[in-house]
Amino acid sequence: MAYYLKSENHLDPGPIYVRENGQLHMVNLALDGVRSSLQKSKPFRLFPKGFSVELCMNREDDTAQKEKTDHFIFTYTREGNLRYSAKSLFSLVLGFISDNVDHIDSLIGFPEQIAEKLFSAAEARQKFTQPGAGLRALQKFTEAYGSLVLCSLCLRNRYLVISEKLEEIKSFRELTRLDLSCCKLGDEHELLEHLTNEALSSVTQLHLKDNCLSDAGVRKMTAPVRVMKRGLENLTLLDLSCNPEITDAGIGYLLSFRKLNCLDISGTGLKDIKAVKHKLQTHIGLVHSKVPLKEFDHSNCKTEGWADQIVLQWERVTVESMQPRKNMDLQKTALNFYQTRAPMEASRKCPLADTHMNSSGKLQFYREKASDCHGPSLKHEAALSQETKKSKKRTFEESEPKQNNSPQSSKQKYVCLTVEDWDLLNSY
Repeated sequence: MAYYLKSENHLDPGPIYVRENGQLHMVNLALDGVRSSLQKSKPFRLFPKGFSVELCMNREDDTAQKEKTDHFIFTYTREGNLRYSAKSLFSLVLGFISDNVDHIDSLIGFPEQIAEKLFSAAEARQKFTQPGAGLRALQKFTEAYGSLVLCSLCLRNRYLVISEKLEEIKSFRELTRLDLSCCKLGDEHELLEHLTNEALSSVTQLHLKDNCLSDAGVRKMTAPVRVMKRGLENLTLLDLSCNPEITDAGIGYLLSFRKLNCLDISGTGLKDIKAVKHKLQTHIGLVHSKVPLKEFDHSNCKTEGWADQIVLQWERVTVESMQPRKNMDLQKTALNFYQTRAPMEASRKCPLADTHMNSSGKLQFYREKASDCHGPSLKHEAALSQETKKSKKRTFEESEPKQNNSPQSSKQKYVCLTVEDWDLLNSY
């Protein structure tokens, strides 16, 4: 024991206890000797000094991709202490599926309530903005739920979104309202041809204002309806204003839209306006309105459905890709935060189209049988209806002798297809 006391490099064996006269004493080992006294024992250390514990959540690795481990919900108590609790199994599974939503085979027959939550989770992770994977994920939802994903789409003055996300836009089905105003599409654009697809046969309101359309584009858009009775056969509202290349011949193609209730052809290249008014009134019952119709003011144009925020994400991504990123100070970021909606609404206006509209008169038509609060008075409608009846009687009396002289003309009336129409039908 003396050797142990004198040794400097010894190992600490811990406290030593000695029983003497019925009492238990603790022996402290020191270099100057042995002292027996009753002392408190030192606290036991599970870890040595300098040991620390770090809670690693959402750490990014430079070499590996970021792995999301958001399995906890962090909240603060009233005392200001951080508190965390585990997420539910449903939330964990929903997050995992939304991260891999593009690998789903099909969602047909899946409950709509759960599908909406899955769509929102994938949207929060911006899965639909990813090239390739976003298109595959969006197609799974549109195939299964149709109009729930999107029933109204407003792309007014968003030609950049159309050029960058054309395939995603074409994946939407069962739309009822589509606004493509001020997009400068032209007659040969792929989206204009897609309008005649069966997936968009449910469209009832179509806005094509200021799109550089001509008679050829109108003929192409109306060919399936005129010949095969499919395509935009359910169309009730059509806006073709500010397209100066559309002439009287192009308006003749619109007579195949039998369900049309509102039509705007202001700012077009019409030559004989009186003949066009008479033709629209006699064939499809549309009367010229002296008062601007509220259906064409674009005030109620908005995107509705699960994917309403996705269109805004597409627009933000396309704008950021076109413009170089700049370091913004606090003032610019504040303006960007508080004034996001004002520039968006200002950018969607068509100043050139509006000036063109003011220079030429309004040529808006409505169906006289429909009771509209914005239309002319009932007396004026009754007078117009009587005039139309008289004009119809005159045309009927004049057409009777012609029909008696040429009985085959009525048969040939329904079989008058040009070579261009046959070429269009063969393309479908």
